Amino acid sequence: MRNLKKISILFLVMILALSLIACGEKAPETNEEENTTAGNVEVQEETYDVVVIGGGGAGLSAAIELKSLGADVVLLEKMPFLGGNTIISGGELNAPETWIQEKLGIEDSIEQYKEDTLKGGDNIADEALVDVLANKAREAVEWLRDEVKVSFREDYLMQFGGHSVPRAAYPQGGSGDELIGKLAQKAEELEIPIKKETKAEELLTDGEGRVNGVKAVDKDGNEITFHANKGVIIATGGFGANVEMRTKYNAEYDDRYMITVQPGSMGDGIIMAEKLGADLVDMEHIQTYPTCNPATGILSYVADTRFDGAILVNKEGQRFVEELDRRDVISKAILAQTDGMAYLVWDETIKENSQMHNFMDEFEQLVNQEMIIKADTLEEAAAFFDIDITELEKTIGRYNEYAEKGKDEEFNRRGDIIGLTKAPYYIQKVTPAIHHTMGGLKIDTEARVIDTNGNPIPGLYAAGEVTGGIHGANRLGGNAITDIVVFGRVAAQSIMK
Repeated sequence: MRNLKKISILFLVMILALSLIACGEKAPETNEEENTTAGNVEVQEETYDVVVIGGGGAGLSAAIELKSLGADVVLLEKMPFLGGNTIISGGELNAPETWIQEKLGIEDSIEQYKEDTLKGGDNIADEALVDVLANKAREAVEWLRDEVKVSFREDYLMQFGGHSVPRAAYPQGGSGDELIGKLAQKAEELEIPIKKETKAEELLTDGEGRVNGVKAVDKDGNEITFHANKGVIIATGGFGANVEMRTKYNAEYDDRYMITVQPGSMGDGIIMAEKLGADLVDMEHIQTYPTCNPATGILSYVADTRFDGAILVNKEGQRFVEELDRRDVISKAILAQTDGMAYLVWDETIKENSQMHNFMDEFEQLVNQEMIIKADTLEEAAAFFDIDITELEKTIGRYNEYAEKGKDEEFNRRGDIIGLTKAPYYIQKVTPAIHHTMGGLKIDTEARVIDTNGNPIPGLYAAGEVTGGIHGANRLGGNAITDIVVFGRVAAQSIMK
């Protein structure tokens, strides 16, 4: 499934890059062959039709769509690599009525997807934006398949918590590597200039308040002005790594929390646009991912056994939440348990169903960190984490009865209920970490950034996690990738009108 070895290495590179920057040193040199423009460091001004800020999934989608519409576009990325949070995601994206659902005989509809998304965000999302997301989702996954050449599995769909049916298209390899690799390749084919290690610091405007450029600084400290004849698209991601910004809007999410996001998620685009009077929405809504590595905070893909039948128990050996509930519901439930920890329990059957052989790198890392145990008996596995074995055996006994009946009488678990009966047994220790910020710049259905007076800021557009209003109080799994592709393309189309 997911390539965890690459993801772990990528995190180390990101942390090293930011550490060097913080110490006043240069980040690692970017391979000249990876840049689409060599660029003379003495050049202080460049002019394009559109400047896109951010080289993750939203920014790359916007830039590719712009180029296909005939625009002269440049993309700025402050990190020494492309990908943002997209590259460290699983890469799955939700879409209703797809060819994959048709092949698998899954009935779904745009309205059902819209209803799930609104309900999943406590019905406070902007319904007009959710309508755009739902109606353009299938088009987005088909665009990735046909134009970007992303390869999706044809025989499998994921069903994330909060969704009524499986609808998440699954990229080959189960990693954001597939999406970002193909998006970057497409951008290179289209000869889109990409300026890595170039941090946007200020949005520029003309005498009438129209955004017409970006002031940026490259890795050598040179200040470069990028003029934008048609406007600027902000796609800089969220603010999950910015503790000060998190606590400003919600004191709960202080430095006690580790993060799953990459360290460049500092809210840069929100801060720049706010200086121009941009309105913000839903900033207090910050999401944790429930099953992360307690040693590092990194999202655990081994823990995706939760989707394939594993159960969650506490130190006392008892279930306490539906395993396929919303991320925020599960996260809060875990934090309320002893030590703020939970334990995923599964057997060999569930292990085989989860295709864990595809991410054994992470599995071995978790074993070395004593975050997972494989044992011939439940008693031995429970003893490793000092879990109450008497209660655990009772819990699993009841659950196995539910599996035989086909109905979870305690938590009404969605999906298939699979009994835990086949040794060896596995237990994994997990805890929540900061994963996504639902709040951000207020936009309309054309991805135009809206000011505090309710008017569009001329020449300024935004897409992806930098925006708010699409997910409401909580984002359902698989909706972020749909969001970045749909609104990245919408922003591009709108700016070219």
